[in-house]
Amino acid sequence: MTDTNAKPAIPDMLSINPRSKFYNEEILQHEIGVRFNGKERFDVEEYCISEGWIKVASPKALDRRGQPLLLKSKGTVEVFYR
Repeated sequence: MTDTNAKPAIPDMLSINPRSKFYNEEILQHEIGVRFNGKERFDVEEYCISEGWIKVASPKALDRRGQPLLLKSKGTVEVFYR
């Protein structure tokens, strides 16, 4: 018997930006939660579990392409399916 609700393994690095090489649409179809330093975050754009960082969009600053500037924060990263 095969389980049709089986979820893929969570990758070490993931981004929600389709232009990133770490973007994975198959995994983003499921709802993913990120806990950073023990607190659940809902504004994470990209993460890396092994290196211990997340990137969140700056509220006002834009890069030269007009996209929100990403700020990198280091700490303990835990990723899970909701």
